[in-house]
Amino acid sequence: MFSGIVEEAATVVKAVREGGNLHLTMRCSFADELKIDQSVAHNGVCLTVVSLNADGTYTVTAIQETLDRSNLGLLAEGDLVNLERSMLMNGRLDGHIVQGHVDTTAVCTAVEEVDGSRYFKFEYEVSPEMAAKGYMTVEKGSVTVNGVSLTVCDSELRSFRVAIIPYTFEHTNFCRIEPGTRVNLEFDIIGKYLARLQEIKES
Repeated sequence: MFSGIVEEAATVVKAVREGGNLHLTMRCSFADELKIDQSVAHNGVCLTVVSLNADGTYTVTAIQETLDRSNLGLLAEGDLVNLERSMLMNGRLDGHIVQGHVDTTAVCTAVEEVDGSRYFKFEYEVSPEMAAKGYMTVEKGSVTVNGVSLTVCDSELRSFRVAIIPYTFEHTNFCRIEPGTRVNLEFDIIGKYLARLQEIKES
């Protein structure tokens, strides 16, 4: 479980395809604190550390289903990836409940600078059936974009905006998001459960 509070924007050192898998080797400041089998969110995708390397990097593996649902398959050497280690249960939940299970991807369609901060607009495909299951945003609700816990504004059926303060822009890969960039989305798990309960109630 995660909170959507990114610890670091790390650099992709190597991206190697092997069949339907993608092995990502990452460099970050806390690599020496990691352990084999530890869960780390990469752009909001929960992946398991499979090797710790002598050069201070580590490697994770994403399977084809993960690549189909996320933007990880687009990563290349030199790209920035938002990292978050799993949440400590004895601490504060500064973001919201994030599972690290990306639901879909979205495309940035606009970036607007307003009084020192930036508004990013994202559009995504969703069927009425999926929306009824909670795969949507609500005004002032929570959404995870590339692993970052954010508050939704201007929520519509297939689009929404988020406001990014300078600190978040500078310390995550939002600094590289521009119109046309594809990002990962995880919708609020509470909304999904409520939608499911309503579905059962009406059946």
